[in-house]
Amino acid sequence: MPRTLVLQGPRDLAVREAPGRAPGPGEVRVRSLLSAVSHGTELALYRGSSPFGERVFDRGLRAFAPASEGERHYPAALGYETVGVVEEVGPGVTGVAAGDVLHVGAPHADETVVDLAAGGDYPPVVLPWDDHLERGAYVSVGAVALQAIHDAPIRLGSAVAVVGLGAVGLLVLQMARLAGAAHVVALDLSPVRRELALALGADEAHDPRLDPEGPGAAYKRAAGRGVDVALETSGSDAGLHDAIASTGLGGTVVTVGFYQGGAARLRLGEEWHHNRLTMVSSMGAWGAPHRDHPAWTRPRIMQTVVDLLGSGAVRTEPLPVRRFAFEEAPEAYAWLDRHPDDALKLILTHGR
Repeated sequence: MPRTLVLQGPRDLAVREAPGRAPGPGEVRVRSLLSAVSHGTELALYRGSSPFGERVFDRGLRAFAPASEGERHYPAALGYETVGVVEEVGPGVTGVAAGDVLHVGAPHADETVVDLAAGGDYPPVVLPWDDHLERGAYVSVGAVALQAIHDAPIRLGSAVAVVGLGAVGLLVLQMARLAGAAHVVALDLSPVRRELALALGADEAHDPRLDPEGPGAAYKRAAGRGVDVALETSGSDAGLHDAIASTGLGGTVVTVGFYQGGAARLRLGEEWHHNRLTMVSSMGAWGAPHRDHPAWTRPRIMQTVVDLLGSGAVRTEPLPVRRFAFEEAPEAYAWLDRHPDDALKLILTHGR
């Protein structure tokens, strides 16, 4: 019987058996080969620090509201980055055949049945490459990165800062260069991640805590002006303040990280106010359409990411990965909880 991963409460994970089913019309059954953990969204849910712990997001109202008894968050599924092979095709399916390898935005499980026409935030996409399957583990976070680039007014010759060099940040960095950035500054506390940023195309990489003036004044004093666009991917209020402080007069800050709790280290009365900055929230999930919809749809975003990864225009092979067997998922999340900066990608491998 296939297995699934269930979050029973904060830091309480279990691998359970769940009945499988045959695909219906328009559906395919996908056997998982690997699934990746999102360090931001999933770790917040695992820790219980996510706003979804006690509240629900009403998509019609577009507001958070207290959860009712029937809307309890636990038990919950985790995950939205699965790479698997099509085992069975339902009636009426075209364009996908048994044996195809897909990326699907499905929770961690040994197998899943996917409605190909349903769309959703991370619709299924065929992976055209036969090797380097782990590349497919970056498709959903690649969609997050590409959405951020589309939300950022990067022009040919722009100076860009990327704050936070996790998997999303390092993808954003490479895409910013492809989008026309002439100078890319990378900010992160980790020396390992800063070295990766330089290897992947950053012109400079700095620890924002080392200069007593702070990253904004220090960078602007050295460069003569602030960046045109800063993209903040860490989900930290301190990182967001660093992004704001590094941006020049009239520039734009694009927020990509998943923030939780308050923002004690964010001081909006400083550079944000005095430099008349624009702050843009980048979001392509939860029913938020692309700002250029309908020209850009979620399937087009996903396919573009696959094309960028497949061509090598965006590289993932240098990023350090930590692998666990699927049955070790509770131990994997506990390890990530204790060592959030020790791997840029945590992958669960399926098969028994």
